[in-house]
Amino acid sequence: MQSVENFNPRTLGRWVGWSILATLVIGFSSAFLIAEGIDINLTADVKATAQNMLEAELRLRAKAYIAALTFALDGLVSIGLFLLLRKSGQLLAAWCLLVSITAAIFSLLGAMFALNAAEIAGDSAYQNIANETQRLMLAGLQATSNYTSFHLGLVLSSFAMAGFFYLFLKSALIPRLIAGWGVFASLFVGVTIVVRDFIPILGHEAVTAAFMISNLVAIVATGIYLSIHGVRTARIDAR
Repeated sequence: MQSVENFNPRTLGRWVGWSILATLVIGFSSAFLIAEGIDINLTADVKATAQNMLEAELRLRAKAYIAALTFALDGLVSIGLFLLLRKSGQLLAAWCLLVSITAAIFSLLGAMFALNAAEIAGDSAYQNIANETQRLMLAGLQATSNYTSFHLGLVLSSFAMAGFFYLFLKSALIPRLIAGWGVFASLFVGVTIVVRDFIPILGHEAVTAAFMISNLVAIVATGIYLSIHGVRTARIDAR
């Protein structure tokens, strides 16, 4: 079996890039084709989301299975980034790997909440033991729990990616413009989500749109570059 040390970094980089892009495609497809109206993270209306969830058992199950798939892809990306960047800073790379896996687990909790909501929507037992108002409340609890787990995962993954992008910036394995923008965008997301609880103006839709677009640009640029070019192996050989 080929050891980790003998992996071709350029090939590994391409796999990481393809995994990043696949995660984005799957995530956007799920958001627009499956999760619309049943994902609290796409709307601030808890009541409407809960009502829609009670009428969308199959979509909730599909959303949960897709979340499990993206969890697996996120894990592959995190491990791949660690293997690529560990020589540039082993302690930081290991910390980023641990935090990113923890973030993926928090995001995976959203799949569990979706399955819980599917049971509430489709299991006749809930119709027998709870009236419509109570079932609506139960669905709302699943939605708000999903909101919490999603944002915890987003904050942790943003700080982990900031670390990975810093190592890319330090090692020059990808263009420094992409790596530098990635550090900025990742910190923009993580810090803003944390600080906006103390500074309400940062919760404005314009600020949210700004940090999400910034982060999307960084992730897409990194995914495209890696999927086409891999990493600059000359930089690795030089080390």
